[in-house]
Amino acid sequence: MDYNTVDADAFGRGLRGIGLNLLVRDVAVEIAFLQTVFGMRAHQPTADFAIMTYGDQVFQLHSDGTYHSNPLLGLLPENPPRGGGIEIRLYDTDPEDACARAAAAGGTILQEPTDKPHGLREAYILCENGYAWVPSRGKDV
Repeated sequence: MDYNTVDADAFGRGLRGIGLNLLVRDVAVEIAFLQTVFGMRAHQPTADFAIMTYGDQVFQLHSDGTYHSNPLLGLLPENPPRGGGIEIRLYDTDPEDACARAAAAGGTILQEPTDKPHGLREAYILCENGYAWVPSRGKDV
């Protein structure tokens, strides 16, 4: 699927497996953070929507306004963090590099890169919308 040209109907029909859709206050701000810190790519970005890719993985960003008739909108907290309780793990991102870029981009480092007993070196970074992004790599990589 060509994410730069696919129309909404074909995109929706082509999605499989588990999907991730993040509600954000400002799509452009979130895109800039994800591109700067994790090298992600935005496809067909607008003020209200973007298809995001991380390697072969795809997910979506939607502005709050696009959920005006969705029952989830009423559950969003007025104050951050929005994404409490979810970790978005990025297994192909060096945690040291990501933390350096996140600090420069205004992200909040919750945990500096740390070796964990489950075999990963990982860090916890909060974006402006309060989502916990976890760049991770095997300890021997």
